[in-house]
Amino acid sequence: MLTDILLVLAGYLFGSISSAIIVCRLMGLPDPRSEGSGNPGATNVLRVGGKKAAAITLVGDLLKGTIPILAGRLLGAGPETLALIGAAAFLGHLYPVFFGFKGGKGIATGFGVLLGWSWLACLLTAITWLLVAKLSKISSLAALTAFLLAPLFVWFTTGQWWYTVTMAILTAITYWRHRSNIRNLLAGTESRIGERKA
Repeated sequence: MLTDILLVLAGYLFGSISSAIIVCRLMGLPDPRSEGSGNPGATNVLRVGGKKAAAITLVGDLLKGTIPILAGRLLGAGPETLALIGAAAFLGHLYPVFFGFKGGKGIATGFGVLLGWSWLACLLTAITWLLVAKLSKISSLAALTAFLLAPLFVWFTTGQWWYTVTMAILTAITYWRHRSNIRNLLAGTESRIGERKA
């Protein structure tokens, strides 16, 4: 029981490491919280720092979701604990204790969580993202569509109730965090991929 609690706590702390802020500092780029959309995530880093910085940020955010779950697996954690570890890492990215509880919107870390639970569910979600992104050129629309389907992908590939319900909750949180994007989508003013925001 204590081990499970420590694993969940570690998941949150690991998720609280902001890849976007660290990458931008190391590469001498503007703070993503004060430039572009103001969101410390890979999409905004692409706007303010280019493809290389965005790619590094994306990988860092992805690993934040995967590594704590893999660690839990190695230590023999059950599905319920692995689900909570993933949720904790995701929430750590959104509300990082190291950065004033002001984090990103969770898409890359959510993919990392999916990867830790089921590589096939992650692949199906990624394919959905890529298809919508290619057709629409809008990152937020691609993310919202992919995460809407993610709980179904998790259920079909794992049959695991804990993962499925947790993913559904993470999807609901994702939609809440993207509420401004949803308003922009409805108004037809959402930025396209690679487009700078004033």
